[in-house]
Amino acid sequence: MTQFSAESEEIEVIAGGEFEREPVPQSKLKSWKSFLGMYAGEHAAGTEFMIGPLFLTAGVSAFDLIIGLLLGNLLAVLSWRFLTAEIAVKNKLTLYFQLEKICGKKLVTFYNLANGVLFCFLAGAMITVSATAVGIPFDMEMPKLTDTMPNGATWIIIVIVIGAVISLIASKGYDTVSKAANWMSPVIVLAFLACGIVALNQLGVASFSDFWNIWGEGSEPFPGQIKFTFWHVVIWSWFANAAMHVGMSDLSVFRFAKKASSGWTTAAGMYVGHYMAWIAAALLYAVYLKSPEALNFLANGEAPPVAPGPLANNAIGIFGIIAVVLAGWTTANPTIYRAGLAFQAIIPKASTFWVTILAGSIATIAGLFPAFAMQLLGFVALYGFILAPFGAIIVFEHFFHKKYGIIKNYAEVADIKFNKAVIFAWAISFGLFYFISLKFDVFLSFVTLPSWLLCGVLFLVFSKYFQKKV
Repeated sequence: MTQFSAESEEIEVIAGGEFEREPVPQSKLKSWKSFLGMYAGEHAAGTEFMIGPLFLTAGVSAFDLIIGLLLGNLLAVLSWRFLTAEIAVKNKLTLYFQLEKICGKKLVTFYNLANGVLFCFLAGAMITVSATAVGIPFDMEMPKLTDTMPNGATWIIIVIVIGAVISLIASKGYDTVSKAANWMSPVIVLAFLACGIVALNQLGVASFSDFWNIWGEGSEPFPGQIKFTFWHVVIWSWFANAAMHVGMSDLSVFRFAKKASSGWTTAAGMYVGHYMAWIAAALLYAVYLKSPEALNFLANGEAPPVAPGPLANNAIGIFGIIAVVLAGWTTANPTIYRAGLAFQAIIPKASTFWVTILAGSIATIAGLFPAFAMQLLGFVALYGFILAPFGAIIVFEHFFHKKYGIIKNYAEVADIKFNKAVIFAWAISFGLFYFISLKFDVFLSFVTLPSWLLCGVLFLVFSKYFQKKV
C-alpha cells in the first residue's frame, strides 16, 4: 500500500471515532494528498449507477448534461473549498460537536435523528442497486422505474441477505469499512471507465458530434419523471452533496487538513465520480434504450426500468456485475455505520454494534422498496434541503458573529441545551420554502440555496434578540 492510500485510510478511520470532543492536534494533521484518493473513491460509487440513467429519464439535452454538470460540480468544489474546509481548518471540530456548542445537546439530538434516518434511506437505495446485480443469476424480475413495492419473493430474499451482510460488516467498525472501501474504489472507478468506453462502441460513436447526439436536444421525460433543464442539472449537481459541503458534514473530514486549500481535492470526487461516472452510467442506459425490450416499454407508454446490474452486465459482463455489487456495498456500508453513530448519539448507552444493526435493519427495510433508488434524484434533493440549513448556522456564526455582535458557541457559553434562535431559524426557512415547493411545484433543489441563506440570516437576527450578556 502506498503512503498516499495509507494516509487516506487513516483519515477515514480516525474521522469515525477520534477527537470527537476536542480539536484535532497539530501532530495528526494531513496534507492535501491524503484527501485526494478518499474523495475520488467515495464519489464514484453505487449512487452513480442510478443517477446517470435517471438524467436520461428526465429528458436532458447534451448541452444541459455535459456543460451543466461541469458548472454544477465546480460550484460544489468551491463550496467545499471556501466554506467547509475554511471553517474546518480554523476550528478543527466535528460537525456534531460544533453544532452542540451552538445549538445545545437537545437540539443536536433532533439533527442526529433526521441525519440517521436519511442515511438509512440512502443506504437502502444502495442495497437496491446491489440487488439488481445479485439477482441476475437467479433470473430475477428487475424493479421498474415506477415501482414502489417489492415485486416478488426473490427480490425480498436477495435484499434481506445483502442487507444482513452489509449490516454485519458495518457493525465491525469504521476501520473495517474504510479499508474495504479504499481497496475497492479503484476497481469501481475502472469499471465505470470501461462501461463508458464499451457503451460508446455499442452506440457506434466515432466522433464528438456522435457523442453529443446521444442526448441531442433532449426529449420529453419518461412517465412519472420531471423534465430536467440546464438549471436543473446545474443546481441539482451542486446540491447533490449539500449536506456535506454547505451543510458542513465534512467538517469531520477536513478538520484533519493542514490548509484550507485541501478543499480543492474534492474536485477528484466531482469530476471522476459526479462527471465521468454519471455520464458513463447514462451511456449504459442509452444503449439499453435501443434494445427491443426498452422500445417495447416505450411503445406501451411505460418507462423502461433502470437496473444497474443488467446495464453493467450488458457492457462488461461479470466484471460489471461485480462492480455494481461492490459499488452499492461500499456506499451502503459507511452510510449505515454513520447512521449508527447518529443513533448512538441519541442513545449513548447502546453499543456501537447494536445501533449499527438497528441502522442496517432500517436500511434493509428501505431497500425492499425500489422507490428510494428509482426516485433518487428527488430523494437526494430532499436530503440536502432538510440538512443543509443547519450548516448555514455554522457558516453565518463563523463569518458574521463579530460584525453583528452575537456570542459565538452560545449554547456552550450560556450552558443551555436548546438554542431557540437555531430551531426558529431552521423551522421558518424549511417551512416557508417547502410550502413554496409544494404550492408552486418548484423542484426542491431550486429552493435549497434560498432556504440556506434565510436560515443563516434568521439565525443572526434571532441570536441578537435571544442572547443575553454572559
